[in-house]
Amino acid sequence: MKEKYISQWENLFNEQMKVRLEKKDKIKELGRNPYKHNTKPSITAKELKAKFDHMEKEEIGETDDYTICGRAMLVRDFGKAAFIQVDDGTSRFQVYVKKNVTEDQDFQEYKLCDYGDVIYAKGDVFKTNKGELSINAKEFRILTKSIRPLPEKFHGLTDQELKYRMRYVDMIMNAETREKLMTRSRIVRYIREFFYKDDWLEVETPMMHSVAGGAAAKPFETHHNALDMELFMRIAPELHLKRLIVGGYNKVFEMNRCFRNEGLSLKHNPEFTSIEFYQAYATYEDLMELTENLISGIAKDVLNKESVTFGENEISLKAPFRRMTLRDAVVEHTSLSKEDLESTDKMKALLLTKKDAEFKKSDLEKFSKFKLMVLCFEEFVEEKLIQPTFITEYPTEISPLSRRNDENPDYVDRFELFMNGWEIANAFNELNDPSDQLDRFADQAVLKEGGDDEATDPDYDYVRALEYGMPPTAGEGIGIDRLVMILTNSHTIRDVILFPLLKKEHFFSQE
Repeated sequence: MKEKYISQWENLFNEQMKVRLEKKDKIKELGRNPYKHNTKPSITAKELKAKFDHMEKEEIGETDDYTICGRAMLVRDFGKAAFIQVDDGTSRFQVYVKKNVTEDQDFQEYKLCDYGDVIYAKGDVFKTNKGELSINAKEFRILTKSIRPLPEKFHGLTDQELKYRMRYVDMIMNAETREKLMTRSRIVRYIREFFYKDDWLEVETPMMHSVAGGAAAKPFETHHNALDMELFMRIAPELHLKRLIVGGYNKVFEMNRCFRNEGLSLKHNPEFTSIEFYQAYATYEDLMELTENLISGIAKDVLNKESVTFGENEISLKAPFRRMTLRDAVVEHTSLSKEDLESTDKMKALLLTKKDAEFKKSDLEKFSKFKLMVLCFEEFVEEKLIQPTFITEYPTEISPLSRRNDENPDYVDRFELFMNGWEIANAFNELNDPSDQLDRFADQAVLKEGGDDEATDPDYDYVRALEYGMPPTAGEGIGIDRLVMILTNSHTIRDVILFPLLKKEHFFSQE
């Protein structure tokens, strides 16, 4: 039976691949394995260049033998000699193979080398007449025979989906892709160390929930067979992290993967990374300062700059960031006055001027003045907030987990951070009154019954946790993917995710 699956795949091989398979067999005929193991480089290409590249040809003289391993990115064969450009992941380096210098059997193996093979070379270092630093290979091996040829101009492909689907090829061919994704890793590491230094506790909370909660979003659903129960992939870790505050941990954070059953866009992937952190006896004003220090620190210590360029905009990341209320932002960036924000008719009239809006006129009739004000902000203001800006004083109606402001209960103690017109962070003083929380959960449940697939069911266990008493707490979530997009001038979220979600690929016509 299994031969069917093997043959249907191998039937897709083209002539180039068949030639490479023949070379693979010839390596075996030499008594060697085309997939060798237990071979290590003694130095990286980057280190080798740092050691010798600044020297003139005559200065180098005799050197020790060095071992380098990497992928053959260019093979220039001259019959009895060849130059091979090798990429070892740190830089590119040249290997010189020559008959009677390279061991005989090794030279025979070189003759079976193709563009894309992973190779090993050992020898002394010299510079060519053109000044190219090279290893004079006394030993040569093909460590991994590449069966599938690399594209010659992969970076120039117009099919962007292919670039994301075959990310491994994109990274082989495009050093910029590798560097961007390494920058993401450095940013994530910096964020973790930032919290470690201030004695925060990193935790891991469940990724499968019996009740979807922590944010307004449609969840992914799954089923646990042994328990015979429906589960939801988490849309946010918030409620579990706040349970830990109840339990006595005063500063906790989680670098987490979340899942939301939403559409794809330049800024949205159904699976994404964020960091959420919660601190007892802190306020959202404290988290503003923390956020400024975190982001300006990333810019300074990871990127070695105080500003970044995104498209045509220069974005300063130097603290402090601007702060303004949501109401003031709407007044500043629209034709509405403060008085107009008390008039649902004025706000509806403005919203109806918005082309291609997702809402309908009939929808607006059902909205309160608070919901309309937030819509005006989302439709007309967000995109204008290019420089880092904290927007504060959100309506309670749209903030089901936030603590009400003591002076004006219609609003909550909350901020969102915007950069480049995008929401990057969301934070607030946490609601710790169990009766108030139960009331808002009930509001959400009514919305869900009315057909809102982003509304949530009541999490009664969380209400029970609050009834044991949660200290006054502030919490925040930061979208890692969007932040990295801005910091690396990436205009689609797919550029900063190693393997973004794509439609299933069909290899065989019968599928």
